[in-house]
Amino acid sequence: MKNKTKKIGVLATGALLVSSAWATPAEDAAPIADRSETASIPTVTVSATRRSASLQSVPVAVSVIDGEQLAQSNRNSIDTIIQEVPSATFRQQGGNKDSTIFVRGIGTISTSPGVEPTVSTVVDGVVFARPGQATLDLLDIDRIEILRGPQGTLFGKNASSGVLNVIGRKPGEQASGYVDASWYEGNEKRVRAGVSGAIQPGVVRGSFTALYADYDGNVDNIHAGGGKVNGYDRKGARARVDITPNKDVDIVLIADYLRSNASPTFTPYKLTGTAATSAPFVAGIAPVVASAENRQVFTDIPSDIRDTNRGLSAQVDWRLGGHTLTSITAVRDWDNAQYTSTSAIGNAAEASRITAAYPATRDIGTVDFRQVSQELRLASPKDQFVDYVVGAYYLHGKDRETYQRLVTTNVFNAGRADYGVKNDSYSLFGESTINFAADWRAIVGARATRDELSYDHVRTSTSTAAFPGVQPGVQNSGSTSEDGYSGRLGLQHDVSNNVNTYATYSRGYKGPAYNVFFNMLARDTLALKPETSDSFELGLKTSALDRRLTANLAVFHTRYDNYQANFFDTVGGTVITRLINAGKVSTRGVELDVTARPTRAFTLSGALAYTDARIDSFNCPPAATASCNLNGQPLPFSPKWKAFTRANYALALQNGLFAHFSADYAYQSKTQFDLFQSPDAIQGAYGIVNASIALSSPVAGWRIALVGKNLANKSYATNLVTSTGYVTRAVPRDDERYFGLTARKEF
Repeated sequence: MKNKTKKIGVLATGALLVSSAWATPAEDAAPIADRSETASIPTVTVSATRRSASLQSVPVAVSVIDGEQLAQSNRNSIDTIIQEVPSATFRQQGGNKDSTIFVRGIGTISTSPGVEPTVSTVVDGVVFARPGQATLDLLDIDRIEILRGPQGTLFGKNASSGVLNVIGRKPGEQASGYVDASWYEGNEKRVRAGVSGAIQPGVVRGSFTALYADYDGNVDNIHAGGGKVNGYDRKGARARVDITPNKDVDIVLIADYLRSNASPTFTPYKLTGTAATSAPFVAGIAPVVASAENRQVFTDIPSDIRDTNRGLSAQVDWRLGGHTLTSITAVRDWDNAQYTSTSAIGNAAEASRITAAYPATRDIGTVDFRQVSQELRLASPKDQFVDYVVGAYYLHGKDRETYQRLVTTNVFNAGRADYGVKNDSYSLFGESTINFAADWRAIVGARATRDELSYDHVRTSTSTAAFPGVQPGVQNSGSTSEDGYSGRLGLQHDVSNNVNTYATYSRGYKGPAYNVFFNMLARDTLALKPETSDSFELGLKTSALDRRLTANLAVFHTRYDNYQANFFDTVGGTVITRLINAGKVSTRGVELDVTARPTRAFTLSGALAYTDARIDSFNCPPAATASCNLNGQPLPFSPKWKAFTRANYALALQNGLFAHFSADYAYQSKTQFDLFQSPDAIQGAYGIVNASIALSSPVAGWRIALVGKNLANKSYATNLVTSTGYVTRAVPRDDERYFGLTARKEF
């Protein structure tokens, strides 16, 4: 039986590798019963200018990913979709509130609730104010648009290096439903079901989608009874109601809920100390052995991260004599609880493993975040001499957090911090397109923002002196406010019906910040200055061969002042990071997106990005405990080269069925994960090959597929974290080859 199973696996692998010669997201992404009769590439509609327009016509660099294609590829969360976007990367460390999205090499790394992300996440028109909220599961998604470069004019909040714009699926008039399920090696399961249709024909339509997903994990905890870690379980639902009471009014009501439990786990990766200093660490993790492909830990208390995201939004569109007035009102809650360890050995009950160098630690933190937002905007009729969008935006956020650190060396000590942040952001914005001629346009936009930010912080401790990772008790509070400006100027020229060029200058703005966190000290009570950016971009968008080929090119150069970044510090002999205005950084590069569809059945798409993100001038803070010789060094999480290509082929069979062959390849060059350029925090270049074979019936509305992930069995890290004497590794889901089955039935 064992040999037979092995033979089946080999045959499946061979079939998947053969299929890697084929390609197309457009074909597989289309609904099962909706196959275009033409070989032309379908028009992609985006909302990058806050009104619907074709991707080829907007003067913005945008990557678009289809929601169903992501589900079929087992990419169901923000960290996994980044593989398909060469201009973007993702940082995972510990819990969700430590997560960060980077675009063109720029992102903000901080756990402080007093700092904005650099990349804004917008879901159905609603801005998510905290980066941790963006670690969502993709539930009933139509598409995701990644807008590259500063987008502060129209999207405003947290958009100084880009926007992740998530658009949900609209309910249809026709009654319909679906169930899809998948199972992957490692006991990863996912079930999603939805219904859609008219509640009152022509007036009210609705949809409801529910999700259950879980995964044991791909890291073995070899402590007695430890089992698998680095997994998750998620439960969620989304309901949407579209109401059209008359021809001039559209109302959209959306409610969503997602609960997630996860056990993200970093594994011992490498020893960096001498034999003498490494001995306690080796003994502390035994029988685990640190290595580049290690997927084992030894801990009696695994990490446990619990998240609940929920929200309500109402969008109303009034059409007034050709104009459209839009109101988006939203409330969102995010609750997060983290039970983690800052110790490499992480063993509270294994007294024999505890040393002064490696004490047993346990961190317990909670986040209670609430936000309310309101946006009003007015869009003019299209195709006038002056087209414009003007509006006003308000967001109020309130965050309350607790954080406890329990430390055992030869004695037990503990510290606790209770802190919170309130922020109010007000802005007025507008952008217009001046149509000088049929083929010449100018873009003029501006946004004025006022940010008001306040915090309070109290820390108590069992000791009047610092001990590993904990400072003595302290109490402080503060407030600040800033006025900021962002905008865009540009010129767009249609060289021909199939060639569109543009040149833009964009000004980005990210508000002031406070470094509010567990070990906050007096030096953190001063507000950080706002981060600003100046960006220049040249773009070319083309199509040829009756739209069987499209190619989009963007060249950019952006400089950031008062860049908000983490800098190393030491607390009680333990290295921590502290948020500072790090100085000036810049990013420059070239991005290319190509799609070819030589036949109706065959599509090939590819994207390539060259990004040179560097520190231009680093501000060394007083009493620095790390080297400040960083000028000219690369920014972390910014590989110079990153590429993604996919090929799909749909073969019509004589019995009315379709066979689908799909393969994709993701590559990135070596990546430095450490701002301070540790040679031990560099992930070498790697490429990941995935493929699938599917059979579908458009008439009966079903599809089944065999999916292979990481077929070359390449192990890699999505983060490497250095500490005194050792390095730990973030283990991605596809760190090794695995296979799965997916099935979908529409009715």
